[in-house]
Amino acid sequence: MDLELAGRRAVVTGGSRGIGLAVARALAGEGADVALVARDPVALDTAASGLAGLGGRVVAVAADTSDDRSVRAMAQRVCELLGGVDVLVNGAARVSAPGPAPKLAEVTDDALRAEVETKVLGYLRCARVFAPGMVARGWGRIINISGLHARFAGSMVGSIRNVSVAAMTKNLADELGPSGVNVTVVHPGYTVTERTPGTLAAIASARGVTPDEARAEMAATTSIGRLVTAEEVASVVAFLASPRSVAITGDAVVVGGGQRGPIYY
Repeated sequence: MDLELAGRRAVVTGGSRGIGLAVARALAGEGADVALVARDPVALDTAASGLAGLGGRVVAVAADTSDDRSVRAMAQRVCELLGGVDVLVNGAARVSAPGPAPKLAEVTDDALRAEVETKVLGYLRCARVFAPGMVARGWGRIINISGLHARFAGSMVGSIRNVSVAAMTKNLADELGPSGVNVTVVHPGYTVTERTPGTLAAIASARGVTPDEARAEMAATTSIGRLVTAEEVASVVAFLASPRSVAITGDAVVVGGGQRGPIYY
């Protein structure tokens, strides 16, 4: 299926590694021009070099999405380089630490504030600077990468930030939809990335099992019986970024391999 992304211009925040980098690779492979955004310019340049020649043009622009001035400067630079932005994939967020989540008495104001500043307000800042151009052109896609803590208890901070992203998504979808801009939220489950070996080792140590046993335990919670890869998440995001996804907006798309037990309808 042709996703009709050739010539589209996309921004991927958190694009230097993990799911963000996989999304950028998928979009570039479909012929889109892609701007990778993250805080570390060295990591960004390395990531951009690795995507060269896939199809679309790839550029790197360093920015800190927790800072509004940095976001505005990034948007100006991206538009100078690409001529505008049709697709925004928000993925810049603090990575959840392995191990037990903090209990109520251990959750500090600063811990929650940092998560909201980076993930919720960071996503909002990026939408705020790129949505007007999409509206003016009558077409656009915004995909917010959130996570399954939006649907499951166990991490108070994780649930608060992810539910907030989902709520923001629906509000943006209703506001921007009549102008041709679709907004969706994607909830990955535990996803295999370059961080996985270290994460599994930490989880295994905390539980007193081997990394292979820890992985098997996590895989057993999915309907497909294994962990989803970053590339598989990226395939779904690429579809949502395309004109083919016009019938989907304001909704949450779960890409965790299915969670055994609960029924959502």
